Amino acid sequence: MSTPICTKPLPDFAERVCTEHGLCAVLPQTPQLVALHTIIRDKDASREDFIFYSDRLIRLLVEEGLNHLPYHKKTVVTPTQAEFEGYEFGSHVCGVSIVRAGEAMEASLRSVCKSVRIGKILIQRDEETALPKLIYVKLPQDIQERKVLLLDPMLATGGSACRAIKVLVDHGVPEANIVFLNLIAAPEGIRRMKADYPKVQIITTMIDALLNEKKYIIPGIGDFGDRYFGTV
Repeated sequence: MSTPICTKPLPDFAERVCTEHGLCAVLPQTPQLVALHTIIRDKDASREDFIFYSDRLIRLLVEEGLNHLPYHKKTVVTPTQAEFEGYEFGSHVCGVSIVRAGEAMEASLRSVCKSVRIGKILIQRDEETALPKLIYVKLPQDIQERKVLLLDPMLATGGSACRAIKVLVDHGVPEANIVFLNLIAAPEGIRRMKADYPKVQIITTMIDALLNEKKYIIPGIGDFGDRYFGTV
């Protein structure tokens, strides 16, 4: 007799922020998922381990993201000449990474979406105004006709994510066609996205407690891009 998988309940603050948003989904807090977080959050984790186990988490996240896309019923005939009633993707999909940390998520998307198109948005903080500043945009020409998986591992204040969403909307992407995939989210960022873009769905692997006075996610993971790309 198999042992049932026990999932860790979401903390009260995470439950509240998900309920407030309405379109925020958190992956089930299984022992595997929590173990992966434990490895990559460790400040003493080697870069090799950080990349390997981050990639595993990202793969789980991307797979869950695909579950939230539209599907249509489809019937096929198997080699036994019997019919199988299943589903097929109901729309074309593309990815858009927020450079640079979001680029770490591209390989996992490509591994599960054959020939997927991926755009890039580079946003940097303006040192004078402290506001996110758009530096570079390269998107698929038909992006307004696609479901968009927006990729960024960390959601802190929500400033960069909201700026990226504005770029997509300005390029004709309906707000409801955007799904934001991220590894770790802060309640402040989720609330900011709810206020600015309430139709954008958020899917994350874990919601952390808060932002500190420096706007770092706590307990957090440090700078994901630096740790992943080896520029610490």
